[in-house]
Amino acid sequence: MSRDDSPLVREVSPDEGYTYMHRAFFHAFLTHSVLTAEEIKPILAHVMTAHSKYSQAPRTPHPLTHHPDPDRPWTAGDVTAPHIVSTIQTINAKIEHYDFEIRSTKDQQSKLTIYALVNKTSDALTQLATKFSANEIAYIRRLLDYMFETNNTHTREVMAIKHTEASQLARPRRNRQSQINGDADGEATQPADPGISMPEADEVLATLLNESFFQKSRAQYYSLAPRALMELRAYLKETYNDDDDEAPVVRIRDCEGCQEIVTHGVRCNNRDCGVRWHDACANSYYRGRGGGNRKCPKCETECKGDVYVGERADKVTSRSSTGGGRRSAMVEEEESE
Repeated sequence: MSRDDSPLVREVSPDEGYTYMHRAFFHAFLTHSVLTAEEIKPILAHVMTAHSKYSQAPRTPHPLTHHPDPDRPWTAGDVTAPHIVSTIQTINAKIEHYDFEIRSTKDQQSKLTIYALVNKTSDALTQLATKFSANEIAYIRRLLDYMFETNNTHTREVMAIKHTEASQLARPRRNRQSQINGDADGEATQPADPGISMPEADEVLATLLNESFFQKSRAQYYSLAPRALMELRAYLKETYNDDDDEAPVVRIRDCEGCQEIVTHGVRCNNRDCGVRWHDACANSYYRGRGGGNRKCPKCETECKGDVYVGERADKVTSRSSTGGGRRSAMVEEEESE
């Protein structure tokens, strides 16, 4: 086969559609599932170098694939944000029919831009059934219930779970009524879900970590990773928020700044106010106002940055909301900058 007859040559420009260059990059994404912008750059540079080497140069060079020096390979430093955005947009147009999409978000703690391949179907949690058994899925639901109900109250929005707590959820707890209504032998009625063993629970947790659905902090708290927050956003709000007009319950809230879900950040010092912030978004907002004005944009209570959302809410004493205890997240971040 001559070079002109090669299938690589016939697909020469991204403005002609989805090419082998996009396929190669997408295959890399299938392998990793989650990538930061800095991790994407060397992968895309390698793919674009191969594209430049094995395809004919188009008559009108495309600005996103034409290298100013064709004799030099692409490097990670040559790959810019427009290169990443254009490549992902082309891939998303191709895979949307399969209910997949590459999305991006900012990591709430590291502030890095995270790209993840997510499934867009409505019942996102059931997608895990391809990797977990029915009993394991029930265990994952118990983990989420513990994070976003038990460990997420009006005064204590932890939204994370310790390993010891996760282990205790391996088997579902029988409610008091089932213990009272025992059978003729005096044994309580067994729940429909028998649960799983603790070693099996540890294996599920390890898989969720490896799949970037969960993340584990240095303090040994499990919480939802950026990929899970992107993929489960609709599920979390539908499951844990109640829009009852008379007594609405809102457990899942968006950041006042970026409008993404907050599971690690700060809240208004007025506990009846619904304002939540990611640390970086709060700092950006209040720096822009200047003059030390840290009033909440909704209720105008002074926002001290010492009432937390996330695992920090599980460690701070009640004095924090009145100015005692740990230093505020906003002060800590400003000093780190």
